[in-house]
Amino acid sequence: MSSSVQLFRDQRYHELKGQCLQQGILFEDPEFPASDESLYYDSAAKGKVEWKRPKDLCEDPHLLVDGMSSHDFHQGKLGNCWFVAACSCLALRKSLWQQVIPDCNEQEWDPKTPRKYAGIFRFRFWRFGEWTEVVVDDLLPTENGRLIYCHSNVRNEFWSALLEKAYAKLAGSYQALDGGCAAEALVDFTGAVAESINLEEGKYGEVISEQMKLFEDLMKVHKRGGFISCSISSPGRPSEAETGMGLIVGHAYSVTAIRKLRLGESLVLSFKAEKLFMIRLRNPWGKKEWHGAWSDSSKEWKKVSDSERKNLGLTVENDGEFWMTFEDWCKNFTDVDICRTLNTSCFSLHKTWEKEMMYGAWAKHPEPLLNRSGGCFDNRETFLQNPQYLFDVKKAQDKVLVSLQQEDRRKYKKEGKGDNITIGFEILKVEDNRRYRLHKLTVQERVATSPYSNTRSVFLRRTLQQGRYVLVPTTYIPGVPTKFILRLYTDVPSKLRELKADRPKMTCWSLLCGYPRRVTQIKVHSAEGLQKQDRSGGADPYVLIKCENQSRRSPVQHDTTSPVFNTQVIFYRKDIDSPVTIQVWNSNLLSDQFLGQAVLAASPGEPREQQRLKLRGRGGGEAAEVPGHISVTVLSSDDLGEL
Repeated sequence: MSSSVQLFRDQRYHELKGQCLQQGILFEDPEFPASDESLYYDSAAKGKVEWKRPKDLCEDPHLLVDGMSSHDFHQGKLGNCWFVAACSCLALRKSLWQQVIPDCNEQEWDPKTPRKYAGIFRFRFWRFGEWTEVVVDDLLPTENGRLIYCHSNVRNEFWSALLEKAYAKLAGSYQALDGGCAAEALVDFTGAVAESINLEEGKYGEVISEQMKLFEDLMKVHKRGGFISCSISSPGRPSEAETGMGLIVGHAYSVTAIRKLRLGESLVLSFKAEKLFMIRLRNPWGKKEWHGAWSDSSKEWKKVSDSERKNLGLTVENDGEFWMTFEDWCKNFTDVDICRTLNTSCFSLHKTWEKEMMYGAWAKHPEPLLNRSGGCFDNRETFLQNPQYLFDVKKAQDKVLVSLQQEDRRKYKKEGKGDNITIGFEILKVEDNRRYRLHKLTVQERVATSPYSNTRSVFLRRTLQQGRYVLVPTTYIPGVPTKFILRLYTDVPSKLRELKADRPKMTCWSLLCGYPRRVTQIKVHSAEGLQKQDRSGGADPYVLIKCENQSRRSPVQHDTTSPVFNTQVIFYRKDIDSPVTIQVWNSNLLSDQFLGQAVLAASPGEPREQQRLKLRGRGGGEAAEVPGHISVTVLSSDDLGEL
């Protein structure tokens, strides 16, 4: 974790604690008072609540009793099962919960020296790209002497209730936590990257090959310290209704284990399979479990020996935790939220990622060149009026992970604007030497589109070919202003940066050396019929595109006389009479061989459609023809901001 921690509302824990100890008083938080305004953003929701300190609720209060476990706590009256499911996941990883509850031993009650207790606690959340420390007092909402919201199994343990209070403070009120997504809380606890999958749309319950791919991916996520939660969406069914199999609709379950079991000979006969693919879940209510195959009292467990049960860590008491086959899980649940903790350490033995992070915003402006809120790709006229980010894929191909996250809008619930905005992004393959904003889509390729969702973050995994790309984050509809953070993970550094300039800048040097008068885009699609260069009848061609004193070279295409290049370049030309030359070369160990070229005037009046050009030898337009053709698209404009 970064050593830099932001202080929420500029409250300094050690200073505040020191002041309370000096004055012999218990802390009362003026920024989140023990009153209705901290409970509700909607005045109609008010109820009768008493705020009490832990010492008023039990004799021997503790932050943690016997460490932390995913069975430690239960959901209260608030509809925040998603938060409790996230806490369940967090409890499984000591290194992560110690990050959220810093110096938990220092914060713990000490019965030997009660005078050291000041009724103040601190928690840390990853809030919009930065670790943020939130200070709270220990006054908790109760009814009839009992906690009404998140509470522990053990009457004298209070970490979950205090953590929930700190999270509610960040959101503006407890009521603002009513309804949400477990992935959002897990991102706030860990800084992980969130991904949501719809199991019905992906047909994971029907297509076994997709099911197995998902199982392997989730097992890997879990093994590497990531988190998974799942739920059943409730169109047409009341939320919190129980299905015939004992599962709760519209309710977040945390995944606590994923196992692939190799069965012994006797079990292979019993189950007619050599392997079992199993998943263990927990209901934050601490009760109400699955009634199907492999449920706690099912016939399947009677066929499994005690040693196998021990390997699984099977619990048979009604604590809300239960096992299912992965196939049953895919068929009974509709949505899964995955949080990946991606390793960016230079010193790790495991797969590491190069991370880039950018802060941005969608902002409205009446001037098209200044507008940064153009909506999704369907809005063709305004789509490119969004922020644009350039990055490079340096390897022949690289797996790229992208997370786009909007700011947490819960704090705006009091103003009636607390709902997430529908967001997503496009990835475009652009010219290898592009340095300025895109204004029109011409030769560029649309290579990836994220899901568009009104969740706080959207995620995409793609394998991209070597080249330069522009990532365009968007709101679904134009003109919706809000802030976002963009995170990009690649195998090698990608040099992610925002494109801000529309055209080359006019400087003092421009007066001396000249300023561009024309912009030309070229895409070399392919070549065919090239001269054979080796005994097997092939060649290793590449293209070299020259203009004035600039040149760009494509990757080599191996062992072919009909290569596909799909190479794009853009030139800002000062001397419009100087032609563009496209040369084809054969790559050789000692010396590359010239195979032919095409020379183009590339003026604005020329055809903008794809052309098939005959290759010629060196020299002007009348040079002798040589074997082969190239297919190209050339666009030119004297308006430097058109392309």
